[in-house]
Amino acid sequence: MAKFTFNMPDVGEGVAEAEVVEWQVKVGDRVEEDQHLVDVMTDKATIDIESPVAGVVTEVAGEAGDVIAIGAMLLVIEVEGEAAEEAESEAEAEVEVAEKGHEPVSAEPVEAPSFTPEPTPEEKSSPSTSSGRTEVSHKVLASPAVRQRARDLGVDLRQVKPAEDGRVRHGDLDAFLAYNAGSGFAPAGRTRSDEAIKVIGLRKRIAQNMAAAKRNIPHFTYVEECDVTDLETLRAQLNAARGDRPKLTMLPLLIAAICKVVPDFPMINARYDDEAGVVTRYGSVHLGMAAQTDNGLMVPVIRDAQSRNLWQLVREIGRLAEAARTGKATSEELSGSTLTITSLGPLGGVATTPVINRPEVAIIGPNRIVERPMFVPDGMGGERIAKRKLMNISISCDHRVVDGHDAASFIQGIKRLIETPALLLVD
Repeated sequence: MAKFTFNMPDVGEGVAEAEVVEWQVKVGDRVEEDQHLVDVMTDKATIDIESPVAGVVTEVAGEAGDVIAIGAMLLVIEVEGEAAEEAESEAEAEVEVAEKGHEPVSAEPVEAPSFTPEPTPEEKSSPSTSSGRTEVSHKVLASPAVRQRARDLGVDLRQVKPAEDGRVRHGDLDAFLAYNAGSGFAPAGRTRSDEAIKVIGLRKRIAQNMAAAKRNIPHFTYVEECDVTDLETLRAQLNAARGDRPKLTMLPLLIAAICKVVPDFPMINARYDDEAGVVTRYGSVHLGMAAQTDNGLMVPVIRDAQSRNLWQLVREIGRLAEAARTGKATSEELSGSTLTITSLGPLGGVATTPVINRPEVAIIGPNRIVERPMFVPDGMGGERIAKRKLMNISISCDHRVVDGHDAASFIQGIKRLIETPALLLVD
């Protein structure tokens, strides 16, 4: 028997270190070649590290939240002599390449409040997990969030029947609780013990970015009410004729309106380098779409949103949302936005004050659609009362770069297109 030292491998161009998010093994565990060992996070993505050899884990480097340099010891595995020598030589070659090709860098990821787009039929039928990975385990397959919820409720996950692919999801747990409501699994209220949770991984980066945004940017927020009755009618008509295309949600229509108005307000589609004192106004709209995932908030970017039609936007939104939810979004798909849109979907509330996605200078937040009686023209010079669908749109801006009048005029331009939706479909 021999000991094989597995060093932190090269995990990406320009990456000098990685943070341990979660160990999948512990000292004393037997591991097989290619088995999932640990999740690590760089400033660009969360990455699975797999074992290059089979053997028994005898030592691990650090715990969740610790940062390990590329090429430093990650863990030690006791293996057969020949296998150890072969794996050791391969690892040394990888580390040598990493050391030659990377210099320490620092980067700050962009995060923002969340948007949860309505899933397409394809998304509803496709399996996903909180991390986009399949656990290598003989236990019941479920995400950490589902396991924690089951523990809180006192439910044995082995009793819960998964709806598809053998993985227990929140919906499966909800169905189990509803069917077994008389068994005492859902008390009206209970006391939980206090717990201290270490802020690591994506949550740590979100916290850092949000603190920096509020600390450095003088925010102001403007909110306008829009009548979306006619827009919803147009959406229903387009969906009725969509054929095999994904369902059209409100988001692509809002993005189309934003892209039509942005050229008249270039100060909105911009990024501010406050250290250099330079504001860059962009001709293309690279729209960040803040998305809530089981791992936290992510902002996939719709590149050149102004060049896409409604159905192209639908497909790109669906693709990016799925990539974010499953942890497969690349660093390129999560960076480079020039303007961000964020929403809580059905939980959108009456109004929001979203936090700017630094170094951008504005973020737009559509809110929940509500129905209320309104006075509308009766066609004979008078007015009548009618039920209308209304939605507030919020925009937060960096007051160093954007004046209040410009922000209000920008939203008024979007309001005009939303309330006269035929204008969205013409040049």
